[in-house]
Amino acid sequence: MKDLHELVNFKSGSPQFRIIESLDKDAPCYRLYSQSDLLSDLTGIYTADAENKEIRTKDTVHTLTAGDIVFSLITGKAALVQPMHEGYLYTQNYIKIIPIVLFDARFFVYLLNEDASVRKQLFLGLQGSQVLKYTLQQLKALQIRRLPALEKQQMIGNVYVKQLRLEALQKRAAELEKVICLAKLAEAGK
Repeated sequence: MKDLHELVNFKSGSPQFRIIESLDKDAPCYRLYSQSDLLSDLTGIYTADAENKEIRTKDTVHTLTAGDIVFSLITGKAALVQPMHEGYLYTQNYIKIIPIVLFDARFFVYLLNEDASVRKQLFLGLQGSQVLKYTLQQLKALQIRRLPALEKQQMIGNVYVKQLRLEALQKRAAELEKVICLAKLAEAGK
């Protein structure tokens, strides 16, 4: 067992309250990474109507790159940033996880999201807290079991990502079937 900080480095997001917004049209404009972005990165299902807050600032801010592992301190979930969220500004509610040792990023997302030992450690860290939010210290102290061989990590990570996508597509299909059924019932009731 190793502490997570022995395997990765962490980069906290930009404190949103410290970012000075600019009215200058030449100032860079950033979209803020949100919980719905994290969910879409996790499932591969994107909604066209997602409206992200935008900030214009000349401040130096932290942004995401496709392939980054990002962890939400709000939900305790990790995701692999997809190309459509490249350049998004991430706030203090997110931590970028930067590997020190070689591992498969999808497997690592699986490990943080699904491993029973990791989930238990994260849950126990929330006990007695007024505001249910995870902390960087809690993340750093996570005890991680010995990682399997890289080839096995890749297999597990690929299956995990595909399963999440399948589950999201099935949920979307069920919701659409319900809408169609309700529309037909409403039409029949006229």
